[in-house]
Parts: sequence; C-alpha cells; structure tokens
Amino acid sequence: MRKFLPVIVIVGLLVIGFMWYMGIKNGALGVNQEVNKEWGNVETSYQRRNDLIGNLVKTVQGSADFEKSTLEAVIKARSEATSVKIDPTNMTPEQLTQFNQAQGNLNSSLSRLLVTVEQYPDLKANQNFLKLQDELASTENQILTARTRFNESVKSYNNYVLRMPNSWFLGEYKEKPYFDAVAGAEKPVDVEFNFDKKAETK
Repeated sequence: MRKFLPVIVIVGLLVIGFMWYMGIKNGALGVNQEVNKEWGNVETSYQRRNDLIGNLVKTVQGSADFEKSTLEAVIKARSEATSVKIDPTNMTPEQLTQFNQAQGNLNSSLSRLLVTVEQYPDLKANQNFLKLQDELASTENQILTARTRFNESVKSYNNYVLRMPNSWFLGEYKEKPYFDAVAGAEKPVDVEFNFDKKAETK
C-alpha cells in the first residue's frame, strides 16, 4: 500500500488542482453572465425611452403645426441611437462611447423639443402628452438605475478576471469598459413645463 502512496497523492493533487481550475472557470462564467444580464436591462430601458419618444413625436405632430426642423432632429437622433448595437461579450470602450454619445445626442434633441413645446399651450390639455411626460421622467430614472447596476456588474467581473491567479487561466476573458456618463447626462431630461406661468405673461 505504501508504494502506491505517492501515486495516490499525485492523483489527489491533480484532482484538487482540476477542481480549483474549474471553480475559476465557472466563476468567470457567472460574472460574465451577470454583465450580460445587466446590459440587457440597460438596452431594455433605453428601448422603452425610444418607444416613448416615438409616441411623443406623434402626439406633438398631431396637436399643432410644430416646428419641422425640431421634430426632424429628434427623429434623426432617435434613429441613430437605435442603430448602435453592442455585443456585451465583446464590448470595447470605443463601442460603449459611441453608444453613449448617440444616446446623449438623443437626449439633447429631446430637450430642445420639450423646450419648444412650451410655445404650444394646447398641448397642456392633451392627456396623452401629459402621460408620456410622466412616463419619460420615470424611464430616465430606470435608465440611471440600469447603468449603475451595469457598472457594478462590470466592476465585479473585472476584479474577478484580472486578479491573480485567476488571470493566468482566463486569458479569453477581456476587461470590460464602464458606462461613463456623457457631459450633461448625469441629470434626467427635464420634462416639466410651466404652462401656467407662460399663460400669465400673455
């Protein structure tokens, strides 16, 4: 029995080493899947906002002879924002920056639209417009939450795959970028309208 002891020890060490290796691989799979899930939540939140903006544009078009250039700017920005697609398993800082900038451009166009709307007081009586206004504000908060949770999942992922000794065995798992806010994007779109004050000045 004693002559087989070295073999048993070696086999035991190999089994322990294999289990340790598999634990690292499975852990990487878990944190990667969490990033994918949170990115899906980010995309869902932005898609909801894009849908609301589409409905908002239709409402504005139907209620007044609205400024064509302002509407066209929103429609164009919305189209560009929805055209940027990212695979979370292979995302790069450049891709995330492009996505962020497209959403920021849409934010700016939407802000200009909402400011211009104040010149059309008939919209204040439009219940559909007011409902969309409230839903947009709620969706902006959902986007902020989704981005925050995505960054938290990226932090956990990067910490796991980049630290030693995990990094020795996880060469196929690359560092993922964080969702940085574009200038002015730290605040939700202001969708409040002071119609009463405008009416008083007339």
